[in-house]
Amino acid sequence: MTNWKGITSNDTEYERWKREVSELDEEIKSFIQFDPDLGRKLTDSGRTGREGMLEGIPFAVKDNIAVKSFKLTCGSEILKEFTSTYNATAVEKLIAEGAFVAGKTNLDEFGMGSSTENSAFFNTRNPWNLAVVPGGSSGGSAASVAAGMVPFALGSDTGGSVRQPASFCGVYGLKPTYGSVSRYGLVAYASSLEVIGILAREIDTLERVFETIKGEDVMDQSSLSPDSGESGKEKSGKENRKKTIGIPEELENVDIDSEIRKSMEESLVNFRKSGFDIRKIRIPTLEYVVSAYYVIATAEASANLARFDGIRYGYRDFSAENPEELMLLSREKGFGEEVKLRILLGTYVLRSGFQEQYYIRAQKIRTAIRNDFSRAFKDVDLIMMPVYPRLPFEFENSEMDPFSQKLADIFTCTANLTGLPALSFPISLSSGLPIGMQLMAPPFEERRILEAARLYGNIFPVPIPSRHLGSPIGKGE
Repeated sequence: MTNWKGITSNDTEYERWKREVSELDEEIKSFIQFDPDLGRKLTDSGRTGREGMLEGIPFAVKDNIAVKSFKLTCGSEILKEFTSTYNATAVEKLIAEGAFVAGKTNLDEFGMGSSTENSAFFNTRNPWNLAVVPGGSSGGSAASVAAGMVPFALGSDTGGSVRQPASFCGVYGLKPTYGSVSRYGLVAYASSLEVIGILAREIDTLERVFETIKGEDVMDQSSLSPDSGESGKEKSGKENRKKTIGIPEELENVDIDSEIRKSMEESLVNFRKSGFDIRKIRIPTLEYVVSAYYVIATAEASANLARFDGIRYGYRDFSAENPEELMLLSREKGFGEEVKLRILLGTYVLRSGFQEQYYIRAQKIRTAIRNDFSRAFKDVDLIMMPVYPRLPFEFENSEMDPFSQKLADIFTCTANLTGLPALSFPISLSSGLPIGMQLMAPPFEERRILEAARLYGNIFPVPIPSRHLGSPIGKGE
């Protein structure tokens, strides 16, 4: 494990780390803003006098999460010059424990995408292969962790935006239970679906960060006390039996790359050897996940993004001659194509006469999906599925157009529709690229997932890409 406190407490080592990150990031382009000096000032000003359990550790923050005095662009032209005036609650808690923000990372605009190609500024590249996408929308956060620039990063997960890039970059990615981490300071895209998540190279680091940022927050009425899970209650003898992993039968009907299916089967063999029972389960509503998700997500996006009107803050088109034209031109020039598409779709499904046909029906399907998972967890402790049915793909891949990328969200969207915790963890390499698998658990049972992933990490340690600060290429040698 890298001695991050040792690096940041030694001026020579600290300056070398900054230089090496800047040099490596010229290739990877994970950061929109890299300014650890500013981050250290923020931490120093917020000190309580005690040494925190994350003392001297740098971390990256996806640029749709507020950090005081840092940019808050959301990867969009409409917020290109906007600077945050406050810290998100999750950031505030990390600073209180002595960690400091190294910088803000690139993302698909407003978190809408699966490749970080929708950023208004530049493409982030995968440290494993610069011709390959890092995933999205938290691609910058995943790439910065995979490349060893920082030990962990915060991202947001609305439909898989932490787990999918974690899988593509070969690191751990946790999407917590909805409500377990405050969303205060996260720029809203789809409020009933999104959470702040964590990406890390080491499971112990990820767990320590999660324990730091979780908890109820008066600034977020959707936040909940984490004392609702089974870990804090009597377990009715479950601790005395073998742990069971459920595999949905419906996976057989989904088009999944052969390398991913093969890796999944090998991982199940390893879990069996580690003492787990493997059981088939049924999730009949799995086929409706993507359609229900995108109806709900776009509807909420159209409402949340209405605040970017060119008047209150953000980009303003000064060629406009009246308030209506100001709003239209500012949004037309400030938003990218994917964001405008989702706003239009969301506005359509919320129109009078269409709500019952689309939005209300999607919410009913969401309830049915949640019920299917609740029934499944009566028989199993964990549910495992692929993170993504495709291997990491190259930029501008014609087979992975925006529509195909949306269809491929079938496995990750389930955790957002149900509010369940889920973790992406590395299980293998294929053609020099990482493959991740996903574990899900009942609400507030993140510990179950972390324990299983920690066990699997003894079988398949987190791989290191060639472009990494600890490798010759990563050091520019």
